Amino acid sequence: MTITATATATGVAAVAGAHPKTGTVEIRCPDGGWLAVCGPDDLTPGRGVAALLPDGSQAALFLDRAGRIHAIGNRDPFTGAQVLSRGLTGSAAGRPFVASPLLKQRFDLTTGDCLDDPEVSVPAYGVRVRGPERKAARGAGRAR
Repeated sequence: MTITATATATGVAAVAGAHPKTGTVEIRCPDGGWLAVCGPDDLTPGRGVAALLPDGSQAALFLDRAGRIHAIGNRDPFTGAQVLSRGLTGSAAGRPFVASPLLKQRFDLTTGDCLDDPEVSVPAYGVRVRGPERKAARGAGRAR
């Protein structure tokens, strides 16, 4: 099985291809280090997982139906609640998103941009899957 990373204009890339069943999913923290979160087989397409980062913030980790892993901030900027990991996933114009379970604003899983209000965004974090034989990386995300 081959895992590849693809670049985008924002410097963020998605871990593409079928996700491996072994290894460790890691998130790039705001301080630049990597945090092991879970195994790839712990992720279910369309369902989020919340992770506590070393600085006390939270990330929402998603496996989309195309097999790409994404991580964005878990805090809904409209309500302040840590709930984006519990949102509904979908896609609009080819962009994967999660809709907040509270007020339903949609956030792009690749960039963190709000699709319903261009003035609002959440952090997008780099993600990689590390295993004994495979390594795939995603860019560091955009600082917000």
